[in-house]
Amino acid sequence: MKKRAAGFTLLEILAALVLLALLLLGVYSGIASASRSVRSGTAAIERMDQLRAAQQFLRRELAQSLAAPISRTDRGEPVYFQGDAHEMRYVAPLPGYLGKLGPQLQQLQLVDDGAGGLRLELRLALLPPDGGPPQALGEPQVLFDHIRAGGFHYLGTDADGSALPWAGEWTADRSLPQVVRIELQPQGRASWPRLDIPLRIEPLDAGGPLRIHVLRRTPP
Repeated sequence: MKKRAAGFTLLEILAALVLLALLLLGVYSGIASASRSVRSGTAAIERMDQLRAAQQFLRRELAQSLAAPISRTDRGEPVYFQGDAHEMRYVAPLPGYLGKLGPQLQQLQLVDDGAGGLRLELRLALLPPDGGPPQALGEPQVLFDHIRAGGFHYLGTDADGSALPWAGEWTADRSLPQVVRIELQPQGRASWPRLDIPLRIEPLDAGGPLRIHVLRRTPP
């Protein structure tokens, strides 16, 4: 009998290639899954960092709001703070080297991001010492984005000292609100803790004394 020639048949080679392909597919799937987990974790960390940075900035700047007029009413009375559900304007000093420019007019806005959501933007303007109109400083800065819904609310007293309830608009021209509330609903799994910020100083009238507030817990 003739000896069978040593080697692999075509069927055995194909079977080996199939097994190798399945093994490589499993390895690739594991690497891809790990990469997605890393990217997801990194994105979640970056999102939390953005949230914390935005809240810290808002808490610091609004708490330092100054009793400086930003405009005047038709009667010539000074307006110290303007706010509605999606925009507020106030004067406060910026930290760091930007603070050397002096107090600035800060404008917070919830604007359409063009993708079915909102983003929180900050605009800055210099207040000329001669009382001229504010001068825009740079481009708007995005503090927080990918917001599904949100708004601003205000609590305080009017010029006569009468308590005002929480409202989505600040109409007391000659005073600052005592507390500003910023509520946002981010897209995705992120959660924006409700932010209540007490303002320290409130002018009683255009030329009157200043009043320092102490925040008291008030039911929403």
